[in-house]
Amino acid sequence: MRRVVITGLGALTPIGNNVRDFWQALKNGKNGVGEITKFDASKFKTQFACEVKGFDPLQFMEKSDARKYDLYTQYALAAVAESVEQAKLDFESINKDRVGVIWGSGNGGIETFQEQVKEYVLGDGTPRFNPFFIPKMIANIASGIVAMKYGLRGVNYTTVSACATSNTAIIDAFNYIKWNKADMMITGGSEAPVVASTVGGFNASRAMSTLNDDFSKASRPFDVNRDGFVLGEGAGALVLEELEHALKRGAHILAEVVGGGMASDAYHLTGTHPNGDGAALGMRLALEEAGISAEDIDYLNAHATSTPQGDLSELRGIEQVFGRRESLNISATKSMTGHLLGAAGAIEAIACVGAIAQSFVPPTINSQEIEPEFDGAYNFTLGKAQEKEITYAMSNTFGFGGHIATSIFKKY
Repeated sequence: MRRVVITGLGALTPIGNNVRDFWQALKNGKNGVGEITKFDASKFKTQFACEVKGFDPLQFMEKSDARKYDLYTQYALAAVAESVEQAKLDFESINKDRVGVIWGSGNGGIETFQEQVKEYVLGDGTPRFNPFFIPKMIANIASGIVAMKYGLRGVNYTTVSACATSNTAIIDAFNYIKWNKADMMITGGSEAPVVASTVGGFNASRAMSTLNDDFSKASRPFDVNRDGFVLGEGAGALVLEELEHALKRGAHILAEVVGGGMASDAYHLTGTHPNGDGAALGMRLALEEAGISAEDIDYLNAHATSTPQGDLSELRGIEQVFGRRESLNISATKSMTGHLLGAAGAIEAIACVGAIAQSFVPPTINSQEIEPEFDGAYNFTLGKAQEKEITYAMSNTFGFGGHIATSIFKKY
């Protein structure tokens, strides 16, 4: 099997609009939450989210193209542009038949869908739909547009596994290179879900925090008082490349992808298995593929959305795999970024690469009182980042429907 390395990254997040700023924000424990500005949320149970700030699509595309693309696609193009630039890619000197795109989005163009249906329902029944309605809305269009922009003719598709989506995309991209079906893949995920229908839907399912009076502390993973996740938005992009291909063109290697485990809870429509059985299986499979033991993991970026059942079940799954180990650094970067749904795995992979490259563990902010069942079991990296040499970092992501995806990154 061929080795797969990371040669480019791109990030557009609620705490930084590029990788450098994102990593610095993680080190500083920056909180990306604020009142919702994208629509009037005054009548909603949740009135806050982690929004991207100061995004200008015209920095990345022509105005005529921006009108054709939903915000989730615009976010994708911005993150990919940074990853391509960082990887110093000259596509004219690369066999573009061997370069593909596997992108992830759990919701696709949900804002486009919402607005077009609303216009129709509020009208007189005459179907006046935008000719770009379908191509703006479908979840696979971002991967297609990325390929068109750079002329990439390799494998191209979109993964959808709810909040495990972009981690699934990364693992799929890793596999295509490993199996010699591609030399390079652009992968990751994007999401633009801060719209009325998403917020209202998650409120109806009682998944989101409603701490409107003190929302700066709303995302508090592992804390006994957590009451749901905080919605986030943005994109993360990674350039994965076969090792010899990267070395031949003199690429700077940021880290290596060494393992990916995918599984299913097979338990509940939205809830995770109470004992974390699916999570444990995904982690074990990733460790097995990486050829390492649990003791080799220096840092675990937990899925940890700040939901009552989800955080506890993940910790029980971690305990199945790792036992209780105070030296294991665990952190929940969603405490800073919010939950980017289908894009979460991508930006958390980038957080793991940053931890490896710059020898730090991002903090878990806001959390004060850890679940008594696990208090003292691990180093939850509370409050501020910690300096630490990291050889192996693991990233967990879980999604509605029981989807499990765990990836492992290694210092090169």
